[in-house]
Amino acid sequence: MRFVIIGGDAAGMSAASRAKRNDPGVEVIVLEQGQDVSYSACNIPYNIADPERSIDDLVVRSAETFRRKLGIDLRTGHRAERIDRTARTVVGRTSDGAPFAVPYDRLLIATGAEPVRPPIAGLDLDGVFVVKNLEHGRWIKTYLRDRQAKRAVILGMGYIALEMAEAFAERGLAVDLIKPRVGLLPWLDRALAEPVREHLLAHGVGVHDGHRVERIEAVDGRLAVLAEGLRLEADLVVVAVGVTPNARLAEEAGLELSIGGSVAVDRGLRTSDPTIFAAGDCADSYHLVTDRKTWIPLALRANRAGWAVADNVCGGQVTLPGVAGTAAFKVFAMQVARTGLSVPEAQDAGFDPVTVQIRSRSRAGIYPGAQPIHVAMVGDRASGRLLGAQITGTDQVAHRINAAAVALLARMTVAEFSQSDLVYAPPFGPTWDPLLTAANQLVKVLASPQSP
Repeated sequence: MRFVIIGGDAAGMSAASRAKRNDPGVEVIVLEQGQDVSYSACNIPYNIADPERSIDDLVVRSAETFRRKLGIDLRTGHRAERIDRTARTVVGRTSDGAPFAVPYDRLLIATGAEPVRPPIAGLDLDGVFVVKNLEHGRWIKTYLRDRQAKRAVILGMGYIALEMAEAFAERGLAVDLIKPRVGLLPWLDRALAEPVREHLLAHGVGVHDGHRVERIEAVDGRLAVLAEGLRLEADLVVVAVGVTPNARLAEEAGLELSIGGSVAVDRGLRTSDPTIFAAGDCADSYHLVTDRKTWIPLALRANRAGWAVADNVCGGQVTLPGVAGTAAFKVFAMQVARTGLSVPEAQDAGFDPVTVQIRSRSRAGIYPGAQPIHVAMVGDRASGRLLGAQITGTDQVAHRINAAAVALLARMTVAEFSQSDLVYAPPFGPTWDPLLTAANQLVKVLASPQSP
């Protein structure tokens, strides 16, 4: 049986490795258009922050290791251009222009996501970058070194944008963030977003939300970002306004698409063609809270989905329950974490959401180093079910969200979650963990009569 995989990063290489472990007799061929495979893309901003580190430090396992130790036929420099479903063949070209055609018995599309490039004049100028793969990281580090850049402008205020703001600031650059919509992070509760904004400003980062960028111009060897009522000078510009599924091959092959143009898959990662699977950032998933299709590109989901595809290709019957959108990031000392639904998302899903915001402390008040911690929690008035949680603070934030993520998987009510036996010790939290404090408050609100 020949198992062909298009894409050599998280989902693709996880599937390739597990398939060979499941059944060494399976022929596994991976087609990767670039030269880098199995690398930590999430670490790129932190690597850029350190001029002494090589970007290749982020490679988890080399291409040669996959070939030599696991027996995977990994073909780098092979760009898939078309899927012929009738002939069950992937057609493409190598990096030197030579055509190839690879037949398959089972196929996995693991083409990931690609950066959104908004329709702004000047995105093709020298010094304007996106951040998605190792090659992008190499280009940015080389540019910073060769041009001795002093000022950066970042389009966007999402995870990558804020992480890149910290990376550039760590290297001594002045940094400005700009986006068209008002609000730092649209999904983050306003009471929790304000400390993040204050933290950025305290570190000298310019925060310019509510300004639509009109164009980027080259002026006297530098760049100028021109927006409504604003002009920002820069030595380099990073476009970090989000990513979109790279589903072109699937679409052109006539496969069913889903949310945001992602490849539609069932819980076993099968596409509308039973011989073709899709996994990772190019594919959709089910949301644990809503049971509806969603598209949330996450590293854990990509790796887990790759495993599930391999198991199913090798004769298994594996299904995945879905995702809750659990994520965390940091900008300087500020940590932000979330899981589940925000109030607007819950409303869109048909729930009657109720939310509370509480301020607590990251450790027992008498323990040195205790810092403020903010929690927003969302529940459904009709059922009492926990729908989501968000946390911000500079201490003990990121891993706290995992308790709420497990509760969402278990479909717990807020009242049930409020009885969770969470750890207490002065170095790690107050007697009443901040999540429990929020849950206790939300239980009261859910039990109160609804306002007319």
